[in-house]
Amino acid sequence: MLKEIYKYRELLKTNVKKDIRGRYKASVLGVLWSFINPLLQVLVYAIVFPYLMKGAADHYVVYLVTGIIPWTFFQTVVNQSTTCIKSNSGIIKKVYFPRIILPLSAFFSGLINFFISCIIIVIFCLGFGIGISWHLIFLPVIAVTEGLFGLGLGTIFGAIDAYIQDTEYIVNFLLMMAMYGAPVIYETSIFPAGSRIGALIQMNPMTHIMDAYRDIFMDHAIPDMPRIGIVFAVSLVLCIAAAAIFQRMQKGFAEQF
Repeated sequence: MLKEIYKYRELLKTNVKKDIRGRYKASVLGVLWSFINPLLQVLVYAIVFPYLMKGAADHYVVYLVTGIIPWTFFQTVVNQSTTCIKSNSGIIKKVYFPRIILPLSAFFSGLINFFISCIIIVIFCLGFGIGISWHLIFLPVIAVTEGLFGLGLGTIFGAIDAYIQDTEYIVNFLLMMAMYGAPVIYETSIFPAGSRIGALIQMNPMTHIMDAYRDIFMDHAIPDMPRIGIVFAVSLVLCIAAAAIFQRMQKGFAEQF
């Protein structure tokens, strides 16, 4: 599989460029939607959530931005990887190429779009007086770890979606629920020490990813690298398992459409 990916690397590059350019091609505001969508979400939560949550975090708006934008990246990679086979069914039936190129394209285009969106986080950090520091050098490590986790999940879901096309709707629901299983819009400190809910949230890999983003953007601290290392290892194993599942299932993709 790796040899084939290398052989078709130009196709991968072309597909990534197509994904980035085509995402907002027909819209009036174009790439500005990469900024507008998360900002609208932040606006809604910033107005409503502090009234529901006692003792909201200091600089809660920045806290929201550093949660929602990374979560949007994860959600985008999973969603696009899940639907990539069905959305490219026409070319799959006509031309041979390594099908794994499709979820990989979703990963790389999502990663590039996320780095562009990080401009918003930096602007909010500067605007609210938090500032930025050299700890941002850890951003690529955290982003790649998060992206690989999303790629592994999305690749498995994408292979299943080719056969059971209700999968994408189930994935959308699971992602909506999963957002509340990680500290995207709330602090884990709101749960009593030793509580079952708090323990379950700490078992979620995305919890450690979110904490790491806030370490480098808000706290100007080195993230908990042992935990990030564990999440990276889990993500890598997940991607390897996903590749094996995808390889086995891709033989029947063309017959499903």
